[in-house]
Amino acid sequence: MTHTATPSPRALLAALILLTLLLAWSGWQPYDRATWLMEVAPIFVVVPLLLATRQRFPLSTLLYVGIFVHAVVLMVGGAYTYARVPLGFDMQQWLGLQRNPYDKIGHFMQGFVPALAVREILLRGGHVLAGRMLAFLSLCVVLAISACYELIEWGAAVALGQGADEFLGTQGDPWDTQSDMLFALIGGSCALLTLARWQDRQIARLMRP
Repeated sequence: MTHTATPSPRALLAALILLTLLLAWSGWQPYDRATWLMEVAPIFVVVPLLLATRQRFPLSTLLYVGIFVHAVVLMVGGAYTYARVPLGFDMQQWLGLQRNPYDKIGHFMQGFVPALAVREILLRGGHVLAGRMLAFLSLCVVLAISACYELIEWGAAVALGQGADEFLGTQGDPWDTQSDMLFALIGGSCALLTLARWQDRQIARLMRP
């Protein structure tokens, strides 16, 4: 699927069905219902937006795949809460860490996928030419998104008090906010360094008459 510029309607339908099934699994018996809703909320925003813009602005296959993987990360985190994801406990043991690191995977993806999305929108819209400025602006938007998310977490903490602990997932780390933004920056940088040329080829095919 990743060898084509944009997925076929059949492939997108299959991905949508699989995503729906995974979402149903995630929300069947989550550890905390309110936390699940807050964690998967971006899916309920992004998927309808992608469906509405599919005809006039189809995305590259690379970006669709990235969005799908990011959605899976969100759903797993929502089902267990980020501090209780089993994979995170395995990573904690393998790496000798003090805490479950799954939330850092989430924030890495929060930078990785938006960096590709912003880059594609800027390039295809002719807003910025390829080059260092494109990478700089993409990372600036990644950091802006990460900062907005941290503000949302802060708002949830103020509004819900102790009830927001599962959503915040700080696990007692006083520098959790700063490290979350750092991982988003790392994710965005990795995406640009490893996938920019691949994305350029798909964008070039998408923009042919």
